[in-house]
Amino acid sequence: MDLDVFVTAHHPEWDRLDQLLRRGRRLTGAEADELVTLYQRTATHLSRLRSSAPDPALVGRLTQLVARARSTVTGTRRASWRDPVRFLTAGFPAAVYRSRHWWVPTAVLSVLLSALIGWWIGTHPEVQSAIAAPDDLRRLTRPGGEYETYYSSHPAASFAAQVWTNNAQAAAMCLVLGAFLCVPVICILFVNVLNLAVGIGLMSSAGRLDTFLGLVLPHGLLELTAVFVAAGTGLRLGWTVIDPGPRTRRSALARQGRAAVGMAIGLALVLFVSGLIEGFVTPSGLPTWARIAIGVAVEAAFLVYVYVLGGRAARAGEHGDLDEAERSAELRTAA
Repeated sequence: MDLDVFVTAHHPEWDRLDQLLRRGRRLTGAEADELVTLYQRTATHLSRLRSSAPDPALVGRLTQLVARARSTVTGTRRASWRDPVRFLTAGFPAAVYRSRHWWVPTAVLSVLLSALIGWWIGTHPEVQSAIAAPDDLRRLTRPGGEYETYYSSHPAASFAAQVWTNNAQAAAMCLVLGAFLCVPVICILFVNVLNLAVGIGLMSSAGRLDTFLGLVLPHGLLELTAVFVAAGTGLRLGWTVIDPGPRTRRSALARQGRAAVGMAIGLALVLFVSGLIEGFVTPSGLPTWARIAIGVAVEAAFLVYVYVLGGRAARAGEHGDLDEAERSAELRTAA
């Protein structure tokens, strides 16, 4: 591309756009339409310059011009209390609902794998001896052992905060690292599966699987669901790198990435609830059936929240992404 010819041909349009922007709101209807047209053309010119003939001074000028025009066309949006309400009632549940084809199979396979590995550990003494010495195993699994006292070893509030922080970090890592072709997510997920399987195997070998499940299920149902949602979303993000679909790879990855950031905020709230249950309900003196009932009720409420509220929002067109006015315009580059 001949830069001088390009600038000569389009310079009057840029100057006209700048003139209209300086007038602010004192525009007629025809001038407002002209401003939108010139904004779109200038954005296309900027895209061409960046890809074909990068000139720092010219690119800088057009970047500022396009940014000013976008602000004028889309308007300045102020945050309000409606934003978090909309996020919690539409954006987040819709994003979880739309990714269900990823996190539901992830959850099923993970639970089955945990059960299988747990059975293998519980029925093979040589595997148990490879995990820890016999005295250490007895200290873990005996009544009043470390598996039981773990949940009451610290004050409930500080324990809940610690659990929430650790789980939120694991979920965030699944969401962020998914872009690296899914491999880190699979590793994080397998570590969680293996930890659960070891507990199942060791406590079942000691004939105390019911005690273990009574301690894990109250908080574990919601906690593991949140981890599976994060892992499934991370895997979806990684697959977008491999197969972006009809969009460009950059556009598809940006869309999924923005939704993943929102997902991280929502899952932090979900894990906060599971942390409260783990800190206050799991080690409480409530009967086992009551603690499990609380866990089942909270898990059922979350699934209803996702499938009813999220499903309705998704069918209405909600993606969990930013509104079109809040993200950069996606304009095709002229040939």
